[in-house]
Amino acid sequence: MGAVRNLRKLSRAALLRPSPRGALPDAIEHVAQAHRAHHPGADLDMLRRAYLLAESSHRGQMRKSGEPYITHPLAVTLILAQLGAEQTTLTASLLHDTVEDTDVTLAQVRAEFGDEVCHLVDGVTKLEKVDYGAAAEPETFRKMLVATGSDVRVMSIKLADRLHNMRTLGVMRPEKQVRIAKVTSDVLIPLAERLGVQALKRELEDLVFAILLPEEHARTQELIRAHTAQPDPLTQVAARVREVLREAAIDAQVLIRPRHLVSLHRLRKKRGELGPCDFGRLMILVAEDADCYAALGELHTCFVPVMSEFKDFIAVPKFNLYQSLHTAFADQDGRVAEVLVRTRQMHQVAEAGVITLGDPHPATPADAEAEAAAGDGERVDPTRPGWLSRLLEWQSRTADPDTFWSELRDELAEDREITVYCAEPGTGASSGALPLPAGASCVDAAYALHGEAAHRCIGARVNGRLTSLATALRDADTVQLFLAPTSGTAAYAPSPEWLDHARTPAARISIRKWLAAHPPVAAADAVTAPTEAPAGPVPESVPEPVTEATAPAAHGATAPPGDSVSIVTPHPHAPVRLARCCTPVPPDAVTGFPVRGGAVTVHRDSCQAVVRMAAAGRSSVSVRWRKLQAGCRVTLRAEAFGRPRLLADLTETIASEGAAVVSADVEPPCEQRVRHTYTLHLPDATGLPALMRAMRKVPGVYDVSRAAHRVPMGSTG
Repeated sequence: MGAVRNLRKLSRAALLRPSPRGALPDAIEHVAQAHRAHHPGADLDMLRRAYLLAESSHRGQMRKSGEPYITHPLAVTLILAQLGAEQTTLTASLLHDTVEDTDVTLAQVRAEFGDEVCHLVDGVTKLEKVDYGAAAEPETFRKMLVATGSDVRVMSIKLADRLHNMRTLGVMRPEKQVRIAKVTSDVLIPLAERLGVQALKRELEDLVFAILLPEEHARTQELIRAHTAQPDPLTQVAARVREVLREAAIDAQVLIRPRHLVSLHRLRKKRGELGPCDFGRLMILVAEDADCYAALGELHTCFVPVMSEFKDFIAVPKFNLYQSLHTAFADQDGRVAEVLVRTRQMHQVAEAGVITLGDPHPATPADAEAEAAAGDGERVDPTRPGWLSRLLEWQSRTADPDTFWSELRDELAEDREITVYCAEPGTGASSGALPLPAGASCVDAAYALHGEAAHRCIGARVNGRLTSLATALRDADTVQLFLAPTSGTAAYAPSPEWLDHARTPAARISIRKWLAAHPPVAAADAVTAPTEAPAGPVPESVPEPVTEATAPAAHGATAPPGDSVSIVTPHPHAPVRLARCCTPVPPDAVTGFPVRGGAVTVHRDSCQAVVRMAAAGRSSVSVRWRKLQAGCRVTLRAEAFGRPRLLADLTETIASEGAAVVSADVEPPCEQRVRHTYTLHLPDATGLPALMRAMRKVPGVYDVSRAAHRVPMGSTG
C-alpha cells in the first residue's frame, strides 16, 4: 500500500509539473526502477509515451476513492514490473483502460504502439453492458480468454488489474464487494494458479478471504499476531540447516517463508490446532538443479525425514510450470519443519509464472515464416497450456453465455491436471499425449480426442485392460478408445449416464447437445447403447448389440479322420485324434499321448492338459505334421464390443480370407461385451495368422485367440 500512496503523490505531481521533453516523468519512476531490476538495459521511451497518452486521456477522471484515475494503470503496471514483465506488457498495462474509458481508439493505439500492444489492450477491454446486457460479464471473459489463447500476456494484465481493484475494493458497497470477490474466487484465482502466477494468487486469495469469510479471516489474523509475539522456532531450525549445508559446501540461501492467511486457514482446517512451526516453511534457494538434490540429501541425512511429505516437482513439474522439491523433517528437538528446495530461476517462475517467460511470439524471420505457414491466423504461443486449448475448443461450441459462464467455473474448479497417452486400437501405436483435468474419465478422453465422433464410442482399454467408459483415468495411463464404424451406427449414441462420468465441459456440452436433439423415446424403441447389457434376451427386431442370430453351438473343433490330418506318429496304424481342448493346426508345436483303444491324441505343446498329464507321469509320443499346407479345422474366439451387424461383418471377413464357417456360437453379452466362437475349416493352415489379423481389424473387435476349452481333471483328451 505504501507504493500505491507514493504513486498517488507522484501522479499528482505529474499533473501539476510537466516533465522536460523526452525525460521520464516522475510518476513512472517506480515502474522504471522495478523494470530495470529485471531488464537492466531496457529502453523506456515506449513506456514514457504510453504514460503520457494514458495520463492525458484519463485527466479529470477520478476513482471512487477520490484519487486521480491514472493511479490505477500506474499501480497495475508497477505490479507487473515487479514480477518481471517485459516492456510490451507494461506499455499495454498503462493503456489498458484508455479504449474502454476515454476517447482513445484501438486504431490510435495500433498506429502509435504497434499490433501487439493493440492486441493486448483490446483483449482486456470490457464489452459494453448497453450492448450485451446481463451477458456483458461472461462475454467479456470469453473475449479475454480467446485473446489469451493467442497471447497469454492478456491474462497477465487482467490479473494485475483485478489485484489492484481488490486492494481498493473497500470503497464499494458491501454487496458489490461480495459479487466481485466471488467472481475473483471462481475465475481469476484459478486462472492465476493455472498460469503459475503464485504471487498474485496468494494476495488475491487473502483479499477474497477477508470479504467472503470475515470471521475466519479475523481469527486467522489473531493466530498470526499471537504467533509473532513469541520467538519463532523456525529461526533456530533455519540456522541449523544453514550450518549443515555450509559444511557440505553447498552454496544456498535459507529463508523462512511465512504462510499467507488462506494457507494457514486451510492448514488449521486440515490439522486442527497449529503448532509453532506451522506458521511458515523453510525455503532453500540454490544455483543449479543438481544442488537441489544435494541439499535434499543433506537434509535427509542430518535430520529425520518425513517421507510422506516428499514430492519431486523438479523431475515432474506441475502443469502450471511450477518446480520445487518438497520435503519435511524433524530436528533433534522433535520440531517438524516443511521445506521447499528450488533454484533461483525456479523461484522466479514459481512467483511470476507465465509473466516471467516474456514475449511468446516469433523473434526471428524463420520463426515468423513458420508461423505464417501454419495458415490458421493464430499466433504461435509456446506458453499456451493444454487446459487453455481445451477451454478455447469447447467455448467455441457454446453460444449461450450462461452455459459458458457455468461451465467455465466448473472447468476452473479442477485445480490439477493429468496427462494420458492415447493408442490406436489394434496397433498399440501412440497418437500422442492428451492433457485432461484430474478425475477425467474415458468419456472425457473420447470427446477430447475425437470431438462429436465420440458419440460412437463403444468401449475402452486402459493400460491394456478392458474397462468401462466410466473409469477415472490417472496420470500417465495409456488409453485405447473403440469407436463403432461410421456406417450403420444409428443404434449408437451417448447414454444419459455418460453425464455422470464426464468432468470436462467439452464432453458435457456435446452429450447434452445430442440428448437435447434426440429426446427420449419409449423403452421398446430406444436405441442408445446401454451402460450395462440387459439381463434377459432381447427380441431380434430391436437393434441392440445382443440381437444377432446365434448359430448352432460348437465348443471345439471336430477332428477329421486320422489320415487327413497329416500327423506322423511312431505307431503308423494307430488312430489319431486332434484334442478338442486346444484344436492344434499346422504349424503348431504338438505332443501326442496314447489313450485307451490304442489311439493317439494330439495336443498343442502349450495346452494345460499337456502340463497336467506330464505332471501325472503320463508317457508322451513324438508326433509331427506331415504337410503344412493341409486343410484343417480350428476354433477361434473373437472378443468384441457388441454392435449390430457384428456377426455379419465377422463372417464376411472370414469368408474373404478363404475359410469356411463350420459352426458359430454367440454368448450372451456382459457389460456390452460379447464373445463369438467359430469353428472354421481352412484350406491351408498357414493362412491362420492372416485370418486372425483380419478378424481383429473388424470394428469393435479387440481380441481374437485360439479357443482353449477346459478339460476335466484326469481326462486324457
